Amino acid sequence: MQRWMCSQLAAALECQDSDIQKKIDHEIRMREGTCKLLAACSQRDQALEAAKGLLTCNARILAYMSELQRMKEAQVMQRVARRSSADAGPMEERLPCKGKVAISDLRIPLMWKDTEYFKNKGELHRCAVFCVLQLGGEIYDTDMVMVDRTLTDICFENTIVFSEAGPGFELRVELYSCCTEEEFSSGAAPRKLASKLSSSLGRSSGKKIRVGLEPGACSPVSNGGGAPLLLPSPSVPGPKYHLLAHTTLKLAHVRDSFRTHDLSISGNEECSYWLPLYGSVCCRLVAQPDCMTQQMMSGSLQVKLGEDSQSWTKVYGVLSGTNLICYHQQEDVEAKVEPAFTIAINKETRIRATEKDPHSKVQSISVSNHYGGEEVTHSLATDSREETQRWMEAFWQHFYDMSQWKQCCDDLMKIEVPSPRKPTIVIPKQGSLYHEMVSPVPAPSSEGLLLQDNAVSAEIRALLSSYYNDR
Repeated sequence: MQRWMCSQLAAALECQDSDIQKKIDHEIRMREGTCKLLAACSQRDQALEAAKGLLTCNARILAYMSELQRMKEAQVMQRVARRSSADAGPMEERLPCKGKVAISDLRIPLMWKDTEYFKNKGELHRCAVFCVLQLGGEIYDTDMVMVDRTLTDICFENTIVFSEAGPGFELRVELYSCCTEEEFSSGAAPRKLASKLSSSLGRSSGKKIRVGLEPGACSPVSNGGGAPLLLPSPSVPGPKYHLLAHTTLKLAHVRDSFRTHDLSISGNEECSYWLPLYGSVCCRLVAQPDCMTQQMMSGSLQVKLGEDSQSWTKVYGVLSGTNLICYHQQEDVEAKVEPAFTIAINKETRIRATEKDPHSKVQSISVSNHYGGEEVTHSLATDSREETQRWMEAFWQHFYDMSQWKQCCDDLMKIEVPSPRKPTIVIPKQGSLYHEMVSPVPAPSSEGLLLQDNAVSAEIRALLSSYYNDR
């Protein structure tokens, strides 16, 4: 049994390995297209969007590389476990369920000087800002916002949902800023990116990447999966974003309300991308553990109220959230018929296996709750000892999940799922660069962005189309 479990886990890890590799390859293609796109930009707003996409793409590659490294390490551990399974006893570690974590209504207050905000004196300092949010291997970015002294808060209307979070999650929020008055200039090689990739890929591959990032180098580097890792050329001009502030949010910060959290600020007033932040960020951070939204266990049960009662009621039970929901029959679940009754299953519930009932001749499960100072006990019985054991294990797992997710299991928090982006029909003047490219190209002029077919290939158009459709 132990060997079978190890082989199943190894197969799952190999499947995840393949999926991550595909994601890396996709981001590498998007990076290559975005670099070429950034070099072709002539309008500042579109260049800012392209630079933003490139930064987010870099972040995803780093995250996927780290995830891939963890997968490979887990595979090595599994091989070691299989070799030693004959000598070691069964090792079973209970793991908490996954869940969704959503962050919305991001607000970052600004602290302008009186002479700047109220008297409107001095040079108008304007920056383009956006946030990158990372939880594990999931990375998202917000819309870009233009900020100057006419704003008292930086507001991001995006609702971002992470679907594979554990109770020990760390959600990193990074605020990036770029001064819009700066001239386009070539950036230095991203040595920090090279260093992180080096640690993820190993010494040999990392050395090749560092060499590829040196000025003048532009050769592809293998990423270990057979696909070339094309890093951005240091000669590509364009706006440069800088990390302005960051914070890390954890389970303790989750509340079903709008809260304020501390923000760590980078840089100072001498930096061109500087903005006068208060040092706090306001947002709504909620979580929905799977144990609160999914069926954790279901099956036929016999229920008896009280220890002295002789009457058993046959029901179909569903363990979900803070209740054991009892229906008259299984078909009622799909038909969404009102349940016959519910039994509370929460952190205060006591559950134990009892001796065989003299009337039912089977082992039963005792479920006790307190209602208004009075203890109410329900007895649950199944058709076999194996089925009883399955229900007991489901209850213990449920209690463990609730103990790990803590306040998230008191009540179901609501997540406002954002509607998917719809394709733009009317192309605005400052729309995405992709929409500018696929629209009919006007007659040559000295204004606007003119990208002819010889400037941007059909391959880049296809890459951009895929990128905007995936967002």
